Amino acid sequence: MPKDMPKENMPLKNFLEIPYDELEALNLEAADAAGKLSNSELEKKYCAYLQKEKRLKAVTVCFTDIEGRFQMLDYDKQYFLRSNDNLTFDGSSIRGFSAQKESDLRLGIDWGSIVWLPSDVFGPGKVIMFGTVLGRDKTVYESDFRARLVALAAEMKKTRGLTANVAGEVEGFVVKGANAEQSYNEMDGFELISTGGYFHSLPLAPLKNFIDTAAEAQRAMGFRNEKDHPEVAPSQFELNFSHAGVVRACDLVQLYKLVCRQVAANMGMTATFLPKPVSGVNGSGMHLNLSFSKGGKNIFHDAKGEDGLSKEAWEVVSRILNHAQELSLILNPSVNAYRRLDPHFEAPNQIKVSSVDRGAMIRIPAGNEKSARLEIRSVAPDASLEIRSVAPDA
Repeated sequence: MPKDMPKENMPLKNFLEIPYDELEALNLEAADAAGKLSNSELEKKYCAYLQKEKRLKAVTVCFTDIEGRFQMLDYDKQYFLRSNDNLTFDGSSIRGFSAQKESDLRLGIDWGSIVWLPSDVFGPGKVIMFGTVLGRDKTVYESDFRARLVALAAEMKKTRGLTANVAGEVEGFVVKGANAEQSYNEMDGFELISTGGYFHSLPLAPLKNFIDTAAEAQRAMGFRNEKDHPEVAPSQFELNFSHAGVVRACDLVQLYKLVCRQVAANMGMTATFLPKPVSGVNGSGMHLNLSFSKGGKNIFHDAKGEDGLSKEAWEVVSRILNHAQELSLILNPSVNAYRRLDPHFEAPNQIKVSSVDRGAMIRIPAGNEKSARLEIRSVAPDASLEIRSVAPDA
């Protein structure tokens, strides 16, 4: 700030706002560092950054409850720096967590999950990190499925050299009005913002404007965007981003929903991830693309195998289909999720695998040595992805 600037012209607030291109570079560098440095090294790195960056006002710590709800707490930056080893919250206020008589829980910090947020979407001066829910004795809390997934991924890597790679294709609807889910009227239903369908929306139409704004924010947050477009139903959207290790992939899905909800709210609308918010049209799914790699090589690929898949991939197919009914309780956790599974609307309601039939629970997309994978199509967008990812090992 120039010293000769009149005091009345000096801004009262000077919080961090980073241009989108710099924000993307910063978040991609952080994602790369998370794979190379230990949590203690990352803690040292980011504590030094937070101490130095005077324009940051708060750190948002987030976690997911057992129903898939995204929970967030804002900590003043200075308090966070002093007390990040002793953060507590009332677990009895979270459904499925502790009872009132045993309410206190702790939060550990996954320092490698840091994300700098676009200030025009979320406000200036904040970063977000994922927390690990801990008991009073600082052991991992049994209802924190993200922490259990972190442990499972580490065990697979250590004992078998395997890395699970996941990409989520999450569909949703944008409807008119803020908080439209909370004010839903059964007689009128949701009011849609478009009448177009698959790939069909004018470049400056409300739906496309929402998609473009959300995609720009995701790119800046290091999502590594691939494509985005209107989906089959009116007012329906899908924004795709690159695969990642299973823990980061789950984090990105939660952040994706957060971005879409906030962007829609900023526009006076609501982004909903109900599986079947509107009758008579296609519902929304969360297609999960799954593969495993070992030593940097995709072990699902076999050019001579059936549909280009290896025996390991077909073993995974067999396990999923054999447990399809039990898994459906997790993949489709709500009554609304089963309303989506209607064969008249291209829904995957058949317990089978196919390379062509999109009504199958598992589809085999066309792929090569890099992209060979399974697409699990029956997952609802209101499912908890962390529980879904842990379930096959249970």
